[in-house]
Amino acid sequence: MRMTKRARVAASVLALALGAAACGGDDGGSGGGDSGSGFNPDAEVTGGTFSISINNPENPLLPANTTESEGNQVMSALFTGLVNYNVDTTEVEYTGVAEEITSEDNSLWTVKLKDGWTFQNGEPVDAESFVNAWNYGALSTNAQGGSYFFSNIVGYDEVQAETDDEGNITAPPAAQTMSGLKVVDPLTFTVELAEPFAQFPVTVGYTAFYPLPDAFYEDTEAFGRKPIGNGPFSAATEFVPDEGITLQKFADYAGEAEAKADTVEVRVISDINTAYAEVQGNNVDVLDVIPAEAITSAPDEFGDRFLERESSSFQYMGFPTYDPRFEDKRVRQAFSMAIDREAITETIFNGTRAPAFSVVSPVVNGSRDDACEYCKYDPEAAKALLEETGFDTSQNVDLWFNAGGGHDEWVTAVGNQLRQNLGINYTLQGQLDFAEYLPKGDAKGFTGPFRLGWSMDYPSPQNYLEPLYSTSALAPAGSNQTFYSNPEFDDLVSQGNQAENDEEAIELYQQAEDVLLEDMPILPMFFGRVQAVHSENVDNVVVDAFGTINLAGITVTS
Repeated sequence: MRMTKRARVAASVLALALGAAACGGDDGGSGGGDSGSGFNPDAEVTGGTFSISINNPENPLLPANTTESEGNQVMSALFTGLVNYNVDTTEVEYTGVAEEITSEDNSLWTVKLKDGWTFQNGEPVDAESFVNAWNYGALSTNAQGGSYFFSNIVGYDEVQAETDDEGNITAPPAAQTMSGLKVVDPLTFTVELAEPFAQFPVTVGYTAFYPLPDAFYEDTEAFGRKPIGNGPFSAATEFVPDEGITLQKFADYAGEAEAKADTVEVRVISDINTAYAEVQGNNVDVLDVIPAEAITSAPDEFGDRFLERESSSFQYMGFPTYDPRFEDKRVRQAFSMAIDREAITETIFNGTRAPAFSVVSPVVNGSRDDACEYCKYDPEAAKALLEETGFDTSQNVDLWFNAGGGHDEWVTAVGNQLRQNLGINYTLQGQLDFAEYLPKGDAKGFTGPFRLGWSMDYPSPQNYLEPLYSTSALAPAGSNQTFYSNPEFDDLVSQGNQAENDEEAIELYQQAEDVLLEDMPILPMFFGRVQAVHSENVDNVVVDAFGTINLAGITVTS
């Protein structure tokens, strides 16, 4: 999931959960956070209203077109998917709509749904509501940013239009629906994959796989402003850019964790410093990130209302590989070796970030702390390598980041080190807010290295590789905004997807990461921790294993 200013959290070491089949059952609820999370699973429903701060989502609020953190925060309250993930372990729990998801060969999956789930307009949540939603998300002419997540389903290629190098459609899709999806009965559907994928049940709790009611297809634009979901909250108002949306408790929610508050005011405050000041003044109740300059003072100021946990968040600078200046991998390698990640994380973030020497978060099983040879700080080797390429250092290099997210200081530090170690002057390009920034990347609009972040969509190292760097995930259908493509990388990821056990999968994913880190389409920068704060008006605040505030669990105290 692409991130904006939000730091993203993960729980302890994660397992791949690879197996021949995954069966449903009652796994005992969602669990709680670690020490200091403020979570009380026995808290009574209190009603009342509280507020949170987000940035503007990139797109209208449609499940398959919500691939970033801000929109996901809203969608996670409005919808419930097939499965949920345990707050502590991130293991799959069958507390969502699926009764079970099974397969004998990891290619043909049968999904059986629980009876009694409804959308907030009274329509039943049935097999067709999933199959139709997935077909809509996959069809390229619908231009959904999460289309890539359906790419392993048989028939996906047939719902993709042919395009030229500029992205213009030259031939329409051969089909409107994927042949690999079939409704068996109202509560059962099957999914045929193009190749075995043992982790399929792990992935389907992600936003792109949410169901949609028939009302969606009647007016998709209106739905994007005021979605109709099946989650613990419903939309009381339309979402208004730069303002926000109000959510209200859904009284007929079929899930186990019903909302404790009556309403939630989701307010758009794009500047992190402004949002932090609002929480300090008890005018906003929950903020899941704080300014870098407040990291040392927030624990004393907020006391037990300051929350800190490990994060799955990964910050990096991507290279526009479509730009001739950055086509040569030696240029990208030299830039990377010229950056002192440890100094940046210590000086700017007071040690609350970990310098990244891998592209897979340390909280995920299979991560390595020394995978990236070219991430080691070696300014002399960097300068010598850059000189071999003939890179024109007399031209400034643009450094891109989204506005209002608190990235100015560390991106400036990157620029200063490039100037000091490589003799390259830089120009900061930080004027676009998040909703403008991501589309620019999708359109190959970045003219130099660009800041992006990622947090896992599901607990697997594969999620740090395929969605960001594979050919099938090229933007805008996926999140590959570097436009990097290497068949060897793609093949190794594919082999990992088809592995029958954890050990084999991890070995193949690591080989794919080695290929990636030789080509260096990005500058890995740091892995994060989440620092969140809340006002005196609320309690039981938890940021879950994917960095989303658990709105349903928050209680209003005043």
